[in-house]
Amino acid sequence: MAGTEPVTSPDQRKPGHRKLGQIGAVVSALIILSMLIGNHEGRIEDIWLIALALGLLAIVVGDIVLRRNGLRS
Repeated sequence: MAGTEPVTSPDQRKPGHRKLGQIGAVVSALIILSMLIGNHEGRIEDIWLIALALGLLAIVVGDIVLRRNGLRS
């Protein structure tokens, strides 16, 4: 007979270091943006670097908003 306990995955039972992950993502985005100053030609590399940095920052902001609204634990 199944109990009334909700089904959870192992990572939900043992959460990681959320703040450390957010800080790591922001630092990574800054490092990626620092790569704009380099010896490459053209703008395709710049577009990719900016897009990757914005993607990381969007993930961090999205996580903060979801947690603030109580949609993530």
